[in-house]
Amino acid sequence: MTRIAVLTGAGISTDSGIPDYRGPQGEWTKEPAAQRLFTYENFMADEGTREEFWRRYEGHPAWEAEPNGAHRAIAGLANVRVLTQNIDGLHQKAGTPARKVLELHGSMHRTVCTACGEGFSTRQILSGGKECPRCGGILKLGVTLFGEHLDAEVIGQARNIAAASEVFLAIGSSLHVEPAAALCAVAVRAGARLVIVNRDPTPYDDMAAAKITEPIGMAVPRLCAELA
Repeated sequence: MTRIAVLTGAGISTDSGIPDYRGPQGEWTKEPAAQRLFTYENFMADEGTREEFWRRYEGHPAWEAEPNGAHRAIAGLANVRVLTQNIDGLHQKAGTPARKVLELHGSMHRTVCTACGEGFSTRQILSGGKECPRCGGILKLGVTLFGEHLDAEVIGQARNIAAASEVFLAIGSSLHVEPAAALCAVAVRAGARLVIVNRDPTPYDDMAAAKITEPIGMAVPRLCAELA
């Protein structure tokens, strides 16, 4: 049975109504200044930045989003591991077991205290205060902001999965954010066949055995059917 690893980025969730960041209609394309909200230093230093950050997530479309055909097609693969840059939880909601999903950049469904490390459901926090109920510290969405390092254990596990794969699919990711994007190179150097599904050019196109530019909602179900 072919060992398949799938790296997914924001582009896989746009058909579920969640805007991406860098696409033509992306959040940061339309509002470049919004990127400052996602920088750890800014978030921790300025209460106004934190308030604006939390306002954006109170009504975020991801709360009501449902998995689309691409998520469900990946969930239907028998021997797959998902390495996702997304924080929306839609792979798990589509049926991929949580044990097979590595959330490289964390999850919007969890919030952590930057002082004591206590974890909370983000839904619980959104309906109440934005200070830790345990110690009064600053609460932060359980995701990696610019200026923070990815969890070393998680990225190490991701590299092992990439190196063990026979087919590595990179779907809906600009492949500009490291170290997640470098998983493509890890897979190829270990002998995997890299397939990139993205409308736009990426830094790893030259490594790919195949580059698919048709819409993700069409390409991924077909590709998964072929792999199955």
